[in-house]
Amino acid sequence: MNKKILMSGNEAIGEAAIQAGCRFYYGYPITPQNELTAHMAKRMIEVGGTFIQSESELAAINMVFGSSLTGERAMTSSSSPGISLKQEGISYMAGAELPAVIVNLMRGGPGLGNISGSQADYFQATKGGGHGDYHSIVLAPASLQEAFNLTMDAFDLADKYRTPVIILGDGILAQMREAVELAHSSGDRVHSKKEDWVLRGCKGREPRRILSLRLGEGNLERHNLKLQEKYQKIKNKERRWEEIQTKNAEFLIAAYGTVARAAKEAITRARKEGIAAGLFRPISLWPFPEKRLGELSKGLKKILTLEMSAGQMLEDVRLAVEGRCPVEFSGKLGGAYFTPDEIYNIIKQW
Repeated sequence: MNKKILMSGNEAIGEAAIQAGCRFYYGYPITPQNELTAHMAKRMIEVGGTFIQSESELAAINMVFGSSLTGERAMTSSSSPGISLKQEGISYMAGAELPAVIVNLMRGGPGLGNISGSQADYFQATKGGGHGDYHSIVLAPASLQEAFNLTMDAFDLADKYRTPVIILGDGILAQMREAVELAHSSGDRVHSKKEDWVLRGCKGREPRRILSLRLGEGNLERHNLKLQEKYQKIKNKERRWEEIQTKNAEFLIAAYGTVARAAKEAITRARKEGIAAGLFRPISLWPFPEKRLGELSKGLKKILTLEMSAGQMLEDVRLAVEGRCPVEFSGKLGGAYFTPDEIYNIIKQW
């Protein structure tokens, strides 16, 4: 039987990475994710891994590149401005088809902003973030148990598709404390002969297979077409979401992460008063579960998108709905957050 431990979100994500077999962590301090870095500094010593507090966020992401190149599970974490500095390296890994896990526990912005929770990095995470035609898988937990589970899944997905995977949370998720069941994993990575891209030394090694620079007529186009085929496969197989009270809903809230937690409580209260409200919570922000949301939108009177931003997931919601019903928006900016009471009062007005 797995034991439960009271942990912060930062600690839960860090411990999940350890249990998933991550043995290389590179990071640079920034609030509100500093406890994750501290947890990895302690635990990597205990499990015989490598922890480096790098001289910069740019150095950290390129260290992840190097460790991934050797077939090892590697991770970095930061918060909004730090993740911005990592974007070039993430694009390089996407282009080179290297697995990696990147954690962004968002804070208010733009600029240095503040250290409160925010969801204003949705565009950055789901629309590429760096240069070029690429995507990262983006997973958005709403609880610490889910943060633990999705972090373990992230390493498997990164290896399966040889792509960066982003865990997208916020400062609230990072700092809250909940009981987390630690589901252990062997974390073993099988290096089959098919993994001829892994570099394990020079003796007997074929010419380098990992490239980011692709010169020569048509080479880059062929590679990009191959990447697009992979992204379509991910879209077909890896969409994740949660539905609450959607079966007979007339009104639907679309929200993710900690906002969805507050919405869930508000919807429970509204249902007791006979208001037919439901919740659609995307878990994979990319690939976005647009097909299911489109199906649910048929016959609805209204969808309300709630975000701690000026409206970023809102665009994906509208694209999924395709005008089948009105889509409205309510947002909190600059580190402000929704309470269940606020959401409940919005629902009552329907």
